[in-house]
Amino acid sequence: MHYEPTIPASHTAPGRWYTHLYVQVIVAITAGVLLGHFYPVAGESLKPVGDMFIKLVKMVIAPVIFLTIVTGIAGMRDLGSVGRVALKAFAYFLFFSTLALIIGLIVANVVRPGAGFNIDPATLDAGKIVQYSQKAHETTLVGFLNGMIPDTLVSALAQDNILQVLVVAILFGVSLASIGDRGAKVLSLLDEVSIVVFKLVSIVMKAAPIGAFGAMAFTIGKYGVGSLANLAQLVATFYATSLLFVFVVLGIVGRLCGFSIFRLIAYLKAELLLVLGTSSSESALPALIEKLERAGCPKAVVGLVVPTGYSFNLDGTNIYMTLAALFIAQACNVDLTLGQQLLLLGVAMLSSKGAAGVTGAGFITLAATLSIVPSVPVAGMALILGVDRFMSECRSLTNFVGNAVATIVVSRWEGRLDHAQLDAALAGRPLPDAVLAAPTPAPAA
Repeated sequence: MHYEPTIPASHTAPGRWYTHLYVQVIVAITAGVLLGHFYPVAGESLKPVGDMFIKLVKMVIAPVIFLTIVTGIAGMRDLGSVGRVALKAFAYFLFFSTLALIIGLIVANVVRPGAGFNIDPATLDAGKIVQYSQKAHETTLVGFLNGMIPDTLVSALAQDNILQVLVVAILFGVSLASIGDRGAKVLSLLDEVSIVVFKLVSIVMKAAPIGAFGAMAFTIGKYGVGSLANLAQLVATFYATSLLFVFVVLGIVGRLCGFSIFRLIAYLKAELLLVLGTSSSESALPALIEKLERAGCPKAVVGLVVPTGYSFNLDGTNIYMTLAALFIAQACNVDLTLGQQLLLLGVAMLSSKGAAGVTGAGFITLAATLSIVPSVPVAGMALILGVDRFMSECRSLTNFVGNAVATIVVSRWEGRLDHAQLDAALAGRPLPDAVLAAPTPAPAA
C-alpha cells in the first residue's frame, strides 16, 4: 500500500530549495551551534524544545511499529516466512555487532588514544557515574527478557519500550494471519488507520528543524565546543572508526547486495541530519520505515528488522564500547593482556544486548561491561563523561545507517527486494504510483 511520504524526498516534485527538510535542518543545526557558542546560557535553556520534539516523535513510534508489523505479517499469510526473516535478521545482527566490537578493539590497540594521560583512578570523581552504574547493575539478562513482556496487551503501546511493542505486534499479526479471510475486515481497517498515522508522522516531522535547533543549542551551550579539546583524540578516533565501518564494511555489504552506501546515505540525508541534531536515532525511526518501504523493501521485513535492529543492531554503540573501555585502561596505565581484552569483548557482546532499549544505552552498557571486568576501573568513565554527548551523535548515526543496510540485506536474502524500485529511489528518479501501490512480491521459494 502507498503511504504519503513523511518527509520531502529527492524523488518528489522539486520545490524551492528552502522547502526541503534537510536544508531546514542544516540551517537549524547551524543556528543552534552559533547560539549555544555565543550565548551558552540561552542555548542551555532551549533543552525543553529538543526534548518536546523527541517526545512528539516517540508518541507515534509505537503505533507506527505496531501497524507496520501487523499489516505486514497479516499480508504475508505465510507464517513460516516470519520466523525465517527473524532468524536471518538476528544472524546478521550477531555477526556485524561482533565485528563492530572487534574493530573498536583493534583500532584502540593500534591508535592508543588514551596513552600518555597517566591518570590516577583514585583522583577521579566517581560520584558522577553512580547513576549509570546503578542502571547497569539493574540491567540483567533475566530482567531484560522479563521486560520484553508487557503487563497487558495494550500497555505496550502506552509505554516507551520498542521491544514490548514488537512482541505484541508479532503475536497480533500472526494471530490475524492465522484466521484467514475472517481477519480481512480487521486488516483493511488497520490499513486505513496506517494512512492516518503516517499522515500524523508527516505533520510531526514539520517541527524537525525546531527540535534540532533546540537540541543542538543545548548541547553546545552546556558542554561547549571547547570541551572537545581535552579528549579530541578519543573523539576523533571514534568518529574515524565509525566512518571506516560505514564506508568500508557496510560499503562492501552494499556493493555485494547491489547498491551504493553513498547513494543510500544521500537518500536518507534528511533523517541523518535529524539524528545528528537530536542525538537520537529514534527521532527518525518512523521516517526510516516509510523510506525503506518506498525503496522496495517489503513491509513485513521492514517492520521486523528496523524495530529489532534498534535494540540489537547497535554497530556504533559496539565500536564505542571497546574503544572507550581500552581508552580508559590506557589513560589509567592499565595494561590488559590479550586474554583480558577477549574477556572484555565477550562481556561487551552480552551486556550490549542486556541494555537494549535503555535510554543512554551506550554509557550504561559501558558501565555494565567495566563493572564485570575489574581490570579496568569504572571510575575512569568520569574521564569521558564530558564528551559522551558528542560521541552519542556519532553512535546514533552509525546505528541508523547500520539498520538501514540490514533491512535491505535481509529483504534481498528473502528474495523480496524490488531492485528496480531501490535503484530508482537511491538515484532520485520518480517512482510511479503504480509501482508504489503494487502488492509486495511473494516470498522466494
